[in-house]
Amino acid sequence: MRSCLLLLLFFSQLVMAQMPANYRYDKDLLSTDFHRGRRKALRELMPENSVTVVFAAPERLYSNDNDYQYHQSPNFYYLTGFAEPNSMVLIFKSPFDVNGVSTDEILFVPARNPERESWNGRRAGKEVAGEATGITNVLLAAEFDSLAIDFSKFDKVWYILPKGAIDDKNVEDDLYSLVESFKRKTNYPPSNGDVRGLSSSMATLREIKQPEEIVLMKKAAAMTCEGHNEIMRALTPGMHEYDVQAIGEYVWKRNGSEFVGYPSICGGGENASILHYESNRKGLSDGDIQLNDMAAEYHGYTADVTRTLPVNGKFSPEQKQIYELVLKAQQAGFEACLPGNNFNAAHKAAMAIISKGLVDLEIIKSEGDYRKYFFHGTSHYLGMDVHDAGTFEKLKPGVVLTVEPGIYIPEGSPCDPKWWNIGVRIEDDILVTETGFENISAASPRTIEAIESLMKEKPVWIKEK
Repeated sequence: MRSCLLLLLFFSQLVMAQMPANYRYDKDLLSTDFHRGRRKALRELMPENSVTVVFAAPERLYSNDNDYQYHQSPNFYYLTGFAEPNSMVLIFKSPFDVNGVSTDEILFVPARNPERESWNGRRAGKEVAGEATGITNVLLAAEFDSLAIDFSKFDKVWYILPKGAIDDKNVEDDLYSLVESFKRKTNYPPSNGDVRGLSSSMATLREIKQPEEIVLMKKAAAMTCEGHNEIMRALTPGMHEYDVQAIGEYVWKRNGSEFVGYPSICGGGENASILHYESNRKGLSDGDIQLNDMAAEYHGYTADVTRTLPVNGKFSPEQKQIYELVLKAQQAGFEACLPGNNFNAAHKAAMAIISKGLVDLEIIKSEGDYRKYFFHGTSHYLGMDVHDAGTFEKLKPGVVLTVEPGIYIPEGSPCDPKWWNIGVRIEDDILVTETGFENISAASPRTIEAIESLMKEKPVWIKEK
């Protein structure tokens, strides 16, 4: 028995030594059982005599011979937990005979290459990939081309081709080669192919967050809120939008975030009225309002939080009136996020408040004109993507969605100039529960009183300039 234990210990250490960083260092990733359960759930949605083909995301060129940091396809990661490029998984509805082996799933991964790994980091290879994903049948990506599988024998082939796979002439097992082999094997486009079936089924699965997912989403939201709070403590006239961006993203990195959830929006003054403003170069002046739509991603899940702040620490009377109107609309949106309500219930509730409020402030003459200043939806699903997959049907427990009403009044608008260059959005992440809702980003203050109070505090994470 002792010799067996020593052998097992030696083997486990050997496997750990071979593991790439993302498997070796992080201890709170989604479990193998989670991904195995998601593949089982997909099979239950698949038609009889069918196969699903899911590709990893392509690598993306940044400039010259430098790539962006790799980010896995959400669908692929959801089903496998495998974070490496140049990979593919086949999921069969029922056990299928492939090369004399009956299996219901096959993972294809690139071969290990010590020379490339010395430049780009360790790779899992077949053995570690199987251990990490719980998939027993793991083959090398280069083996797919010669695999004896006739896709015409299936009634349905569910698939989505990755966009932007580039042919690397020096690599025979890259994503491009996998895609081209799939096309040849299916006489692309396959007569039995079905893209909608896979897209719809993944939306159904990913819409309802499992308990393990909610844990990670709450971690992403918590570190996001701490970043926003530190911005509130540090913000002062004379800073730049990029200072604000740096503070929030620094706090998230210190908390273990791998990525930002999306490009950070840090618009001050006139830029607060631009929905997807991203350049973040403007200097911030006394009297400016400053809108920060920015969030951390943690282990594949992103938050999405917006806070709007007075640069000098105190809202002007006009800024306060617009802010209070948006806050009231957001609260009405929260209260509409109940199980059984339509997905757009939050938007209808927020829209009703804002349209009436803008008339009361004499910014618009008719409630139907609200779109001049509130021209986007109030909610979207949230999860592995910031605009996550979902069915847009009635809300169910486990759904996470944003509630983010806003009012944007650019200079030159047909209203009293005192309102010009006021842009306000307040956004939080709402988990629908069995009996109501939970604001998982509530740790960052929303009310005027709480924001102005926090802005009087000294920074905790950074030193003031």
